[in-house]
Amino acid sequence: MNILLTSGAMANGTGGVVVTVVYIVAIVAFLYFIMIRPQKKEQSRMKDMLASLEVGDSVCTTGGFYGMVIDVTDDTVIVEFGNNKNCRIPMKKEAIAQIEKPEETTTETDKKK
Repeated sequence: MNILLTSGAMANGTGGVVVTVVYIVAIVAFLYFIMIRPQKKEQSRMKDMLASLEVGDSVCTTGGFYGMVIDVTDDTVIVEFGNNKNCRIPMKKEAIAQIEKPEETTTETDKKK
């Protein structure tokens, strides 16, 4: 009789373990889709943005300064701030928050030619 009670308790116990494992897997999946996946997408977007950085682009730094890129190397850029041509600051590419590409200005007269 003692054997029957023990095997019945183990059957109920394994069911509880399975439910606990399912809950843990569901929580990990939830955290992946809420926290980890969006962060990886943002990192890849920033990497692509910085890879497309060219001379002449207008940039906004993480400090909130707007400037024009005048030189690009592997991991640094030289940005010119304001109208003063002497205000050129080298900085890391990671310090750039936004890039605005210069638009090609074509007027109606240029299109007719």
